[in-house]
Amino acid sequence: MSRPSDSAVADPALALQWESRPWTPNDTYGGMSRAQRASSSKPYNAAVPAEIAALSLAIEPEVAAGAEDARAEITRFDSELSMLFPGEFAPLASVLLRTESASSSQIENITAGARALSLAEIGLGKYGTNASLVAANVDAMQRAIDLAGNVTPDGILEIHEALMRGQKRADPGEYRTQQVWIGGRDLSPHDAAFVPPHYDRVVAAINDLCIFADRTDLPLITQIAVAHAQFETIHPFNDGNGRTGRALVHAMLKRHGATTRTTVPVSAGLLPDTQTYFEALTAYRTGDPNPIVTRFTDASFSAVSNGRHLAADLKALIDRWNGQLTARKDAVAWRVLPYLLQQPSVTSKLVQDHTGVSQPAADNALKQLQGAEVLSRPRMVEGAERQRNVVWQATEVIEALDAFAERARRRPASA
Repeated sequence: MSRPSDSAVADPALALQWESRPWTPNDTYGGMSRAQRASSSKPYNAAVPAEIAALSLAIEPEVAAGAEDARAEITRFDSELSMLFPGEFAPLASVLLRTESASSSQIENITAGARALSLAEIGLGKYGTNASLVAANVDAMQRAIDLAGNVTPDGILEIHEALMRGQKRADPGEYRTQQVWIGGRDLSPHDAAFVPPHYDRVVAAINDLCIFADRTDLPLITQIAVAHAQFETIHPFNDGNGRTGRALVHAMLKRHGATTRTTVPVSAGLLPDTQTYFEALTAYRTGDPNPIVTRFTDASFSAVSNGRHLAADLKALIDRWNGQLTARKDAVAWRVLPYLLQQPSVTSKLVQDHTGVSQPAADNALKQLQGAEVLSRPRMVEGAERQRNVVWQATEVIEALDAFAERARRRPASA
């Protein structure tokens, strides 16, 4: 369904302008030749984004119709899940939030399996840097959804702070104060594939974007796709722009009522064809918003399909567990059961905190769940202290999450 941009439909009012900026090469340690220093001392061109707060968008009728169908499908999916898991919806909402965060991170080549992520989220295990970064993205995504009622510059900074917390080089929660660029050489922006706006334009551009995001006169998926493309064009941070921009998608979905209780894993729909996604961003910068709207439409349908598959897998799993667990109906194990969809790696301490019971009661619940073949045999994980912190795992949930990720796997770029 996605197609390349046609320059005939480009809107001059939306297309980027360019401005010349001086460049002083950083050669503090003498690593540049005279030729490199000379070529890197020339002025460079930085993007000047359009003001879109009140801009009319030239969306083709077929593209607009597809986007409206996608919005209806997202709303339908949100309603379906409420009925599919009437008493256990909160854990499923957390599962979908995690899958969206993992897929968004994978677009940036930050990949972590479901087991590693589940351990990272409880602070245990030798799970690696990637799992820790994805866990931070889960936090940022939740922050975006919590702030959905008011998409503001301060809210965007809060999302970025949650995402990049502890990564000093990224200046978490602060707009960039230097020129950045995409592609080319590290020495200068002259040969870059794209040079975002100079940093002194970032604040005004974000303010303009937030006004646009609050409009109510635009079809929602169209509005979201354009807002996302504009955010990526502004590139307001030193790092984490893509993940922050995709988190804003969910803030807007909730802000405008398309989702009420769940997260649609749109990034999982973008992930299989990132080449078309990046081409659509490029087309947007030439003034054609149609490819990015189409890409988000396609991604929404794909995300809903994959999300339905995951929900069906988890529903079948918890129904089977309900038949396997024979503990008394007031047993703690029944309260832990749906929680395992949300957190498939647990410790006795985690169960105590979640249910408010004593350690012996939590230990007994874990053993009952092991006996019902819900949890696998406990194991010591690096980072776990003493026997009380051994990790029990719902391996079938981990397998279902990994299957979701495999269905959303990035396809190789076409030759």
